[in-house]
Amino acid sequence: MNDISEAFATALQLLISFDPALFEIVGLSLQVSLSAVAIAVFIGLPLGAALALFKFPGRGAITILINALMGLPPVVVGLVVYIILSRSGPLGVLGLLFTPTAMIIAQALLISPIIAALTRQVVADLWVEYAEQMRSLGSGRLRAIPTLLYDARFTLVTAVLAGFGRASAEVGAVMIVGGNIDHVTRVMTTAIALEVSKGDLALALGLGIVLIGLSVSINAATYSVKQRAEAVWT
Repeated sequence: MNDISEAFATALQLLISFDPALFEIVGLSLQVSLSAVAIAVFIGLPLGAALALFKFPGRGAITILINALMGLPPVVVGLVVYIILSRSGPLGVLGLLFTPTAMIIAQALLISPIIAALTRQVVADLWVEYAEQMRSLGSGRLRAIPTLLYDARFTLVTAVLAGFGRASAEVGAVMIVGGNIDHVTRVMTTAIALEVSKGDLALALGLGIVLIGLSVSINAATYSVKQRAEAVWT
């Protein structure tokens, strides 16, 4: 019990003193997760909107695949990215394996289906509600996309926050493609796993506190967005 108390006190000291090693890991984690979210938004929003509004061959299959990928285990994503980026893989020549870029790719692949699937559902529901009105104004499906996305902005922000939450808490995929290399690819989740295995609870607890703080902040932001949306619609 005394060891845990001492480790907790040391963890708080690391946070208060802005320990360089701890905040280097936090900074890389945020850089990787935010970059992955940006890529996922760039892919997911237009893909989801297209699936909602346009009919084309394979649309149903793509929709089913997107929904299925929402629950894809992170280690499977990590394995696929590892194979693609390994020396014998199709993109091995780029030398991206065990770099932050590989971690961003893996996290983006995890988040994109979430954002795309939620966007598809939200835009489809709005199109059913506003289709007749938009047609009367001369707005076709393509021109309706920006309007519908803007109208669904609060719901979509919630989806993006959910994606960031999953990315920041992910460990399996980034461990496989990043390698948990000190000062290179070590992020909060992989560092916690390593430090616990080494018995260094202080750094693990410090990073855990930061992760809990991020989780609370994300949930608070999601709740705030939801409240704002309800206020707008009432």
